[in-house]
Amino acid sequence: MTDMRIAGIGSAGNPTPVKNPDKIAGGGFDNILKDAVGKISQVQKDAETAVRELSSGGDVTSAVLSMEKADMTFQMMVEVRNRLLTAYEEIMRMSI
Repeated sequence: MTDMRIAGIGSAGNPTPVKNPDKIAGGGFDNILKDAVGKISQVQKDAETAVRELSSGGDVTSAVLSMEKADMTFQMMVEVRNRLLTAYEEIMRMSI
């Protein structure tokens, strides 16, 4: 059997510190949530537009896909909200 040499992984042991973490995360947690809610709102508007187009002879497939996409994004938003509330309640139960 031959001996295999394992090379180092370089600079992974000395990570570069982040100078301004707010710029990376989009300005903070509140901005991330606002952005997510804005995207969900846009998906809902797209679904409404597809349904309007369907009523005037549009494509059934695109309307169904838009409605399913809107439903899935809304369900995901509700689940994220539930998880955030659960985390908040757990933090409030912690003793200092």
